[in-house]
Amino acid sequence: MRPGASTAIRDRVQKIQAYARAGIPVYLLIDREAGEAVVCSEPSGDDFGHKSIHKLGTVVPLPGPLGFELDTSAF
Repeated sequence: MRPGASTAIRDRVQKIQAYARAGIPVYLLIDREAGEAVVCSEPSGDDFGHKSIHKLGTVVPLPGPLGFELDTSAF
């Protein structure tokens, strides 16, 4: 397993499931390896009902309750 692989699995699978189950309204993953920002919202059961993927370097709209735009150019 490559270094960081277990962390990547936690971030991309386990945390998404746990945060959705807990009713966390928004989960933001900055994935430098893939060059993406993933925004998950609308928690339902073990997953989120809405996921959007944005290229790093763009401005990413974050849904409520955050409700602001995140400039990802620094990532």
